[in-house]
Amino acid sequence: MNLEVEAKFQIDDLAAVKKRLLALGGTITKGRVYEKNTVYDDAAQSLKNGQKLIRLRQDEKIKLTFKGPAPADVQQQSEAKVREEIELEVADFDKMEQIIGRLGYEPAIVYEKYRETIEVGNVEAVLDELPYGNFVELEGAEADIKALAEQCGIDWGQRINDNYLGLLQKVKQAYQLDFRDLTFANFEGVSINWDEPLT
Repeated sequence: MNLEVEAKFQIDDLAAVKKRLLALGGTITKGRVYEKNTVYDDAAQSLKNGQKLIRLRQDEKIKLTFKGPAPADVQQQSEAKVREEIELEVADFDKMEQIIGRLGYEPAIVYEKYRETIEVGNVEAVLDELPYGNFVELEGAEADIKALAEQCGIDWGQRINDNYLGLLQKVKQAYQLDFRDLTFANFEGVSINWDEPLT
């Protein structure tokens, strides 16, 4: 299986983390870029209910991604988030969306972010600016991502094993927000305090 092993952290000061990553020998492999992501599902939300995801992402390229649950024994042995991930580049967003539609799936949610990617050894670190906060994702072998987190002064115990859409649902509930999409326009004028737990 194509397994993705990652840990996510909410970070207020991305510039400080970037500086530390570069000081550790990191290389910027992709400069800061705007991303628009569309997640698809059917009316019964069968993909979401099956812990699966089909996504079209557009930044400088267009990528189609499938994510699904990792085998239970693999996930149970890991402190990081582990999922199956299959991804490929496609040439035409609209035509790919038409194909997804013909298979019975429609846009379920759109989410936006700015992302910068830095590679440090065998770990890919992404610095994400989302409408509701800033995050760092570390992807690689679990031992490597734990070591890099420690070198950056990031508390491993503060890792978030939820995805951005799961966090969105918690934010919407905590702040009584009634919109669907995770866009900068929707969050204009909304301030999220990550020092307080989302309840």
